[in-house]
Amino acid sequence: MTLLHISRSIAVAAAGVLLLSACGDDGDDASAEANGDFNLVQDGVLTVCSDVPYPPFEFEDSDAPSGYSGFDMDLMQEIADNLGLEMSVQAVGFDPLQSGTVFAANQCDVGASAMTITEERQENIDFSDPYYDSLQSLLTSVDSGISSIEDLDGRNVGVQQGTTGQSFAEENLPEGASPQAFPSDGELWPALQAGNIDAILQDFPVNYEHEQDDEGYAIVETYETDEQYGFAFGKDDRPELLAAVNEQLAELREDGTYDEIYAEYFEVD
Repeated sequence: MTLLHISRSIAVAAAGVLLLSACGDDGDDASAEANGDFNLVQDGVLTVCSDVPYPPFEFEDSDAPSGYSGFDMDLMQEIADNLGLEMSVQAVGFDPLQSGTVFAANQCDVGASAMTITEERQENIDFSDPYYDSLQSLLTSVDSGISSIEDLDGRNVGVQQGTTGQSFAEENLPEGASPQAFPSDGELWPALQAGNIDAILQDFPVNYEHEQDDEGYAIVETYETDEQYGFAFGKDDRPELLAAVNEQLAELREDGTYDEIYAEYFEVD
């Protein structure tokens, strides 16, 4: 959004409001951080916390400006660039991120980690507008004999600790199934490959990535859960930054950048 069409007198009078959008080309308006309005952990830097790896949303990439790529990371990089900020990524565990601990410790400005917006989490953290619709899924080896969640009786099922996938498993697994919680997908996937667990129940895009990478594994069932991801912020901590991120998300959708990034990581019909 450009501010060039606004007269200088109006722009000065409305500067406090315009800085929330922080997406013009003008140097004074491009980054509200310059006036301290974003209350950033580090001046001039958007510090992003994420539970890495979690492809296709976040993974290490030495060629990326921040050292990380993925759907979340690329969106956040666009937002940071448009706000005139450098982006720095801090790898953290998912549980301290979704509980708000990392924000209370002033470790990061925003969390980008494929996090589902839930009422329970909103008690401790704030969320941006939704930026991705997801669902749960069940991944297993093609020769496991598992074709549905009902077949998990007597089986070990891997879930990620603190996630909606874990909640769904606890509510829907058959009584004889044994859910096994892991810190991240970085431990879940090797555990399935090693035969330490019989299946993984987690977000569809991540399981789909594994299915594409190894033909010995397949998603046998998906579950509509009406989940939407949002970027996370400390509770009532950085309202100006939250407003700016929402403004940027709307701009990225409007100018087609969101669709370009989406098509890079997901199949588009």
